[in-house]
Formats: sequence, C-alpha cells, structure tokens
Amino acid sequence: MGNIWTIVLFLLGAAKGKEICYDHVGCFSDSEPWAGTAIRPLNVLPWSPERIGTRFLLYTNENPDTFQSLLPSDPSTVEASNFQADKKTRFIIHGFIDKGDESWLLDMCKNMFKVEEVNCICVDWKKGSQTTYTQAANNVRVVGAQVAQMLGMLSANYSYSPSQVHLIGHSLGAHVAGEAGSRTPGLGRITGFGTKQQMGHLDFFPNGGEEMPGCEKNALSQIVDLDGIWAGTRDFVACNHLRSYKYYSESILSPDGFAAYPCDSYRAFESNKCFPCPDAGCPQMGHYADKFAGKTSEEQQKFFLNTGDSNSFARWRYGISITLSGRTVTGQVKVALFGNKGNTHQYDVFRGIIQPGSTHSSEFDAELDVGTIEKVKFLWNNNVVNPTLPRVGAAKITVQKGEEKTGYSFCSEDTVREDVLLTLLPCQTPGTV
Repeated sequence: MGNIWTIVLFLLGAAKGKEICYDHVGCFSDSEPWAGTAIRPLNVLPWSPERIGTRFLLYTNENPDTFQSLLPSDPSTVEASNFQADKKTRFIIHGFIDKGDESWLLDMCKNMFKVEEVNCICVDWKKGSQTTYTQAANNVRVVGAQVAQMLGMLSANYSYSPSQVHLIGHSLGAHVAGEAGSRTPGLGRITGFGTKQQMGHLDFFPNGGEEMPGCEKNALSQIVDLDGIWAGTRDFVACNHLRSYKYYSESILSPDGFAAYPCDSYRAFESNKCFPCPDAGCPQMGHYADKFAGKTSEEQQKFFLNTGDSNSFARWRYGISITLSGRTVTGQVKVALFGNKGNTHQYDVFRGIIQPGSTHSSEFDAELDVGTIEKVKFLWNNNVVNPTLPRVGAAKITVQKGEEKTGYSFCSEDTVREDVLLTLLPCQTPGTV
C-alpha cells in the first residue's frame, strides 16, 4: 500500500506546475488548493473566457422582464443600458449545472424591484457550469475574475464604488463571489448559499443546515459523483441544496420573517435554550442580514432558525409559558394565538400528566406574525374515554415573541372538558418577563 501511495503522490507532484493565462483576467495555475489534494486529486485548469461564455444580464426597475447585456470589456454597453450609477448593484450568480437565465434568478430580481430601486445583474456561465464538477469548480476562477473585471470597469469608467456592490452566489456561484471579492478591495457584501462550513461574518443554519422541511431524504441529498458527466438536469442537485436561494428570495419580501437566533448548536436551539433574542437583537437571514448591528463582529457568529416546508418559508418564533388548573389527568395541551394581524393554528405546548398549578414552557414557529396578541385559545385532550368528564384549564398563559423583551399574560378562571376551547383574555395587570 505504501508503494501505491508513493506512486500516486509522485504522479500528482509531477503534474503540478502548469499555468494558463487569459487576456484581461490573468493567470491560473493547477497548484494547491486547486489540485493535488485529497479533495481535488485531478490537475485541471480553468477554461478560457471564450469557452465559458460568461454573460452579464442586467435587469432594472425600468426593464424587469427583458435583460440588457453588459460586457466588462466594453463600457459603452453600460452607457447604452438602464444601469444607474446612483443605485446599488446586486449580482446573482448560479452554481453547478445551472444557468443564468433560469427563472429563479429573474424571480429574485423581480422581488428586489418590489422593495428597492436596484441594478440586478444575473451572471450566466452555463457553458462553464454544465460539465464535470471538477472542471466547473476550476472554471469558477475565471468567472470570478470576470466579475471583478466588470466591477473594475464600473469603477474606472463610472466612479462606481465596489462598496455599492452585493454579490449573491448559490453553490459554486458562491465560490465565484468569493473569487471576485478577493480581487475587489472594498466590496460591499457577499451572500453565499449552500455550505455547512462557517466562513462569513454571519453564518445561518436554517433547520440545522442538514435536512430541509419539505425535502424527502433520498440518494440525491448530496452530490456524490463529483466527476460524473453532467446529467443534463438540475434534479441532480438535491432539494436541500436548492432551498437556500428560495429562502433568500422570499426573505426580500418578508423583512421580519427569518429572524435567526445565536446559539451553540441546533440541538440547543431545538431544546429552547436560545430564546429570546439577546440585547443585541437577532439578524434576519437573507436579504436584510446587513441591517444587523453586529454584522461586522471579529468573531464568526452562528445563527439558527426554522422555516416552513413549502411555498411560504417565513416563520415567527413565540415562547409560551402556561400554568394549568383543574383536574389531574394525562393528556396534551395546545394553544393558538389571536392578534390584530391574524391567528395561528394550534401548537402543542405539553404532553404528559396535567397537574393543577404546574407550569410548562415551550416554543413554536408560527406561520405568521399575529401582531398585537389579543387573546389566546387553550385546548386539551387525551383521546381516552373518561366517564368522570374531567375539566382542565389554563389559569395563566404568558406569550413572548422572540424579538421582543416583553411577555404578555392572559388569564382565565374557567376550566373546560376535553376538546372544548377555552379563551383567555389579557390579565388585569399585564405581566412582563
């Protein structure tokens, strides 16, 4: 075995040292970390800009449906477009086997146009992404250099500051953004999707960062055959991996629906140990993450949150504390919140022995922000026929929204039979937590 490894390492070493240069974007070698490592054993150089065929497709509030092509080598294409130098520019960069005119990129631009005046540029490098994974991963370097070339042209010809630029990358597109950022001092912001590693000022782990709600566990939960021939379908990339840009796109239109909580681990978050938000507040995962006061902390920061499982992913986390009354029975307790913006469905708070005077706490992620809570409805059951028809109640329920410091208390002196709703109204003296 030792001899085999010696041969392998010798071959890898012998193949090192190659370099290729392209006009306007520079030179690229096959040295580490791009080759000769356990993760990337093959020595591959990136394709030429001509072969990759990167396109920059500009959409603005003035042309939300039809793109205008920009060329990094031709400032006149910017001059002839709707590009506005007094507005921010957000680049959206697709990943492996994807393409820049896929609907999700334009949909993301259109969501932006609903909330801001912005230059939205979709970076299409499909010819360079629809190949083997190893080749696509190396092509990233040229595409990143081309994005940096575009930013350099905007700066030189239009005095457009890189601080006005936000790069949004999915999968290998996140690597493109990183490459462009390393070549562009003073870049405003990078948002990258699709990795479990911590690498940003703020790292978000929706649903723990592993399995996303609504995604079936299957053989495609990760890209296994990194050098398999492109399958010709985006289904090759798993549902979990595609969720990230869907979360981001929805976050644009839901500025408070993706609050994320600082926590050591997802297990601690699920165990209700990271609620409510600290004094510094909670950042919003997605479009508005840059509004967070602590976004430039020296330390890497981890944040956790849960999302919905289908088209509406936004969630609002509430903490519940309930003091029970009535008989001692075995069963489960549920509550629903009613506010001036709507009401939630019923959420489980407790299962076990219901004892009068006992207090139980839980958290849940509601499908909407109910606004000012006006009342709480309590329900209990145990699905067992009990001829004594026991009655149970909630003497007090305190509700706190994760981003607020105050809890609101609701009281009742009544008890109800199984499966009968009990309505609790605000206590005479509002409580605080």
